[in-house]
Amino acid sequence: MLSPYILGLFLIGFLLLTVGWGSKWIARLPLSYAILYLIIGITLGPYGIGLLQIRPETQFLERFTEFVVIVSLYSCGLKISRPFRRSLWDSTIRLIALLMPFCILAVAAVGHWLVGLPWGAAVLLGAILAPTDPVLASEVQLEHAEDPNELRFGLTSEGGLNDALAFPFVYLGLFWINDPNLNNWFRQWVAIDLIWAIAAAIGMGILVARSLVWINKQIRTAHGVDNLMADLVAIGVILLTYSLTELVNGYGFLAVFVAGLVVQRHGTYPEQRQSQLEFITQIEKLLEVGAILLLGSLLRLEQIQAFGFQAVTVAGLLLLLIRPIGAWLSTLGDRLHPLTRLLFGWFGIRGIGSIYYLSYAVSDGIPTDIAAQLRWITYLTVLISIIIHGMTASPFIAWHDRHIGDSRIK
Repeated sequence: MLSPYILGLFLIGFLLLTVGWGSKWIARLPLSYAILYLIIGITLGPYGIGLLQIRPETQFLERFTEFVVIVSLYSCGLKISRPFRRSLWDSTIRLIALLMPFCILAVAAVGHWLVGLPWGAAVLLGAILAPTDPVLASEVQLEHAEDPNELRFGLTSEGGLNDALAFPFVYLGLFWINDPNLNNWFRQWVAIDLIWAIAAAIGMGILVARSLVWINKQIRTAHGVDNLMADLVAIGVILLTYSLTELVNGYGFLAVFVAGLVVQRHGTYPEQRQSQLEFITQIEKLLEVGAILLLGSLLRLEQIQAFGFQAVTVAGLLLLLIRPIGAWLSTLGDRLHPLTRLLFGWFGIRGIGSIYYLSYAVSDGIPTDIAAQLRWITYLTVLISIIIHGMTASPFIAWHDRHIGDSRIK
């Protein structure tokens, strides 16, 4: 009798071969790899062969999604070689400083007035759904470090930054749930969780990355490095930067993204940077497979029926109204092509970052009833995003690349 384990290995192997051999054919279809992973994940879960039986509250889900995100954030940083001048980062500044708070506040309002969440939980929901996912958005990100396309640059840099900068608002929601009296903790939140943690992350990202770049140069000059093993340096940079930043109470997500930027800009050996980017990209793709398989296995019909209306309300308003309107308002006055501004609004892809923040919040001990609402609103929002963005990402970005180009009006 064929065991679920052996059948599961067959399905995963078949999936990887299909994606590997059929990538050119799949790229021409109106669907993303994530949709295929999701289908196999459901098949591997309780409604299929029962191989994956992961409980949503398990710490494994939090730790696994955490690792997926930090690898993806470092990859985002490595893809960007644009100099740090305000005029060159204007679209990113607008998407982070204007669009992200707009989305958090709007989702919080929807969560409070339409879903019935208390304000603390509503703000937490807005923060959980704030990140645009760098893992699932690879099709709309920069293709290489010298890519001048403004749409791809904006989406890549936004995904790298808002996955980190959502953390202060997650803490804001958690504090609010635990103590509705803002006077007891708001100033501490501003000083430590907003100002210090961000500043420490930026500083540690620069310091650790510059130090490791210098050490790498000394070792290569003195003894050389085995090219076969050199790519492992990238994983070392990620883990050291993240852990050391967390030790000083900074945001490790932000530090890892900054480290990627520093290595891309100050790394001495271009061939090593390119090799590491290719290596990290491959790791990222494998981790994406695992993350979406897990998501598919977590879906339950009873909870979808119980929370489906709330989830569709939040997801529909966020993806079809809040994000597009916010992106249009945030880019007013910028010299972007109008269709580029529309696509900034459309490509608000939600994914693994939201699942991590949800798992982090649940592990913090929020009330069970609120945890259930947030969990299924988040899962179903990510599911809806995978489907609608997965069907439109390739054709929309290909059309934009052909007809709009670098996106700026000359």
